[in-house]
Amino acid sequence: MTLHDVLTEEAEATYAVTRQLFRRVSDADLGWKPASDGVEWMTMGQLLMHCAAFGCGKSVQAFVTGDWGPVAGDAGEEAAANLPPASALPTVESVEQALALLEEDRTLALHWIAAAGEEQLLGARQAAPWGGSPLTLFQHLLHMVAHLAQHKGQLFYYLKLMGRDVRTPDLWGA
Repeated sequence: MTLHDVLTEEAEATYAVTRQLFRRVSDADLGWKPASDGVEWMTMGQLLMHCAAFGCGKSVQAFVTGDWGPVAGDAGEEAAANLPPASALPTVESVEQALALLEEDRTLALHWIAAAGEEQLLGARQAAPWGGSPLTLFQHLLHMVAHLAQHKGQLFYYLKLMGRDVRTPDLWGA
C-alpha cells in the first residue's frame, strides 16, 4: 500500500460517512443550532457549507500547488484574530446543494491527492499558512482529511442534540 492509497482510502471513507450524515438532515433543519449560553455556534446550514465547501478539497489543492490565493496574506495569528463570527459564515440553501458541493469537494480532493505523486508526499517539509510546525505534504493532506472528519463528528453530535436516532456506526460508516 502506498501513501497515496492511504490518503485516498481515508478521504473516500470520510466523504462517504459525511454524505450519509448529510442525508439525515432536512431543509427545515438548516437554521438549527445548539442552545447557547453565550457561545457562538454555526447553524446546521453553516456547518454543512463548511464541510462541503471548506472541509478538505480546496486546502488539499492549495497544499499540493502551493497556491493559497488571498489566504496566504492573512495567515497565522492575524488570520485567527480576524475570523468572522459564526453568524457571518455562509450557509447552504438546501441539503441538495450541500450534497452537490460535498461531491465537488471530494472530486477536487481526490484529484489533487493523485496529482501529488508519491515522491512529493514525503518531500520537503513546510508549515501551513496559518502556522505550526513544518510537516510533509502527506501529513498536511492527512490533516485536511482529518479536518473534514472533525466536522463530520460535529455534524453527528448536532444530529444527536436534535434527537435524531444516530449511533456510533453512523459516525464510522460501520
